[in-house]
Amino acid sequence: MNYRLIIRQLGLLVLVLSAVLVCIWLWSALAIGFADESVFALLWSTCIGVVLGLILYVSGNVSNCEQGTGAMGRREALLLVSSSWFVGAVVAALPFLIWARAASDTGHPFRSVVNCFFEAMSGLTTTGATILTDIATVPAPLLFWRSMIQWLGGLGIVVLFVAVLPNLGAGGKKLFRVEAPGPEPEGVRPHIRETARILWLIYLCLTAVEIVAYWLAGMTWFDASNHALTTLATGGFSTQNASIGAYNSRTIDIITIVFMVLAGANFGLYYAAVKGKLRVIWGDVEFRFYLFLLTAGSIIVIFSLLGSGQPLQSTTGVVEQLSVGDAVTQGVFEVVSQQTTTGYATADFNTWPFVAKAVLLMLMFVGGCAGSTGGGIKVIRIWIALKVLLSELERTFRPHVVRPLKVGKSAIDQELKLATIAYVLGILLLFALGASLIMALESDNPKCSITTAATASIATICTVGPGLAKVGAIENYSWFSDASKLVFCVLMAIGRLEVFAVLVLITPRFWRST
Repeated sequence: MNYRLIIRQLGLLVLVLSAVLVCIWLWSALAIGFADESVFALLWSTCIGVVLGLILYVSGNVSNCEQGTGAMGRREALLLVSSSWFVGAVVAALPFLIWARAASDTGHPFRSVVNCFFEAMSGLTTTGATILTDIATVPAPLLFWRSMIQWLGGLGIVVLFVAVLPNLGAGGKKLFRVEAPGPEPEGVRPHIRETARILWLIYLCLTAVEIVAYWLAGMTWFDASNHALTTLATGGFSTQNASIGAYNSRTIDIITIVFMVLAGANFGLYYAAVKGKLRVIWGDVEFRFYLFLLTAGSIIVIFSLLGSGQPLQSTTGVVEQLSVGDAVTQGVFEVVSQQTTTGYATADFNTWPFVAKAVLLMLMFVGGCAGSTGGGIKVIRIWIALKVLLSELERTFRPHVVRPLKVGKSAIDQELKLATIAYVLGILLLFALGASLIMALESDNPKCSITTAATASIATICTVGPGLAKVGAIENYSWFSDASKLVFCVLMAIGRLEVFAVLVLITPRFWRST
């Protein structure tokens, strides 16, 4: 294992995050003054990040390695990607911790190291779970940093790493394949660095368009920028306690729905659209199944809401009589938000009928498409698992029939089938293990019901954020013990890195020299 190479690349990653920090510090200093405590926190965080990055870079300089050990292999890529998220979360947590320790508010949640790490990990993994009980207590520069780390985590800070740093060589391809979401991420261009750059350019353009759309709909530039950053990342951090529901605007709701759907789709399809290959989009089996699930889920939830006849409660606490327009808007919004794992809310779906909540929970497991910023199992894996299930059912009464399984025009080989089933099984086992650990750790806490623990486990490993009961749309994670929050951090990292990239680190064979 080439540890020096890993340390060196981690140093470069910390320097990239520090460069983003210094840009936000400069903007904040010019906007609100150099003496502000939050500006001070950003400056100190930048300094610490630069020093830490330089120490890691110098101590892991490849020139100090033995000859022939400078290449990045598969194991190095796995370890670098996994460690990047934890090191990145430490750096991302610094502004929150330094600001809270310097502020006069001695009871702020950010005075806790674990709380800051939780918020940072939730941001980088685009989970959107928060320990903040009152977002208004956090100054604007730190709210923008909070949104920015979600945006960076959307397509992956490691993909950004590959895009902007020229010295990774063949290791860049290994990094991209490990970190990019989906069962088989395919480059839209032959060269992996060019692929990463194109994906980030598309990501940047969509973000800019959404900022303008939000501003035209009535948001301030600051709120528009923050919400665009976290929508395209399918992260869900908001500048408002009541999330998107705080604006009480159907236009803003519709804009958010559109961009959540776009963020949950494969970004490779957008490159095809730019090249004029529009048929590729509709010809993509996963994309069609993705739209089908969103449509079917929305219809079921809407009819469940209309059938119940009960009033709808917004995230601001306002209870309104049920109308068809509100049922359609809120039903579609929450279905899209939960399946794309964004986690925004306009309604308190804890109060919804059982059928509507059951649909939302199932869609949380499904998640977005491969090659999207969404989390979850991924639509393509669900599709492959269903195809395998139907094939096995047919074999029970027609054992002599040999029928190749296909996704579109591509055949599903045995290796892909096994990998898909293993992944789905892994998610289910980790969900059950996570829920059991939380129930054990919170056994003396009356707030933690089985519904709370189970949906919190789902919401973190599938990087959704809100669940049900005490982690619902209008709740937060602040009341959990530090031990439970650290368990959630691990689940978020495992879910964002698609399970195996993290779990492989606990296998003894991974650390052996041969």
